[in-house]
Amino acid sequence: MLVLARKKGESIMIGDQIEIVILGSEGDTIRVGIKAPKQVEVFRKEIFQQIQESNKEATASSISPMNLSKLMNRSK
Repeated sequence: MLVLARKKGESIMIGDQIEIVILGSEGDTIRVGIKAPKQVEVFRKEIFQQIQESNKEATASSISPMNLSKLMNRSK
């Protein structure tokens, strides 16, 4: 893990398209702004983890190739 100290208004660049800007702090909370291209998805970690878990559940409950074949034959 890279650890950097930054002051309000200072930035960190990730590659040449993503900029992390320190907006300020209030007590134990630090406000961070992220400038990134629209095609780059940016999530809070807890939301990202929920999405990953949801994707795992959807994959686990998907139809097997054998069952899919049976369903397609029924519709003919």
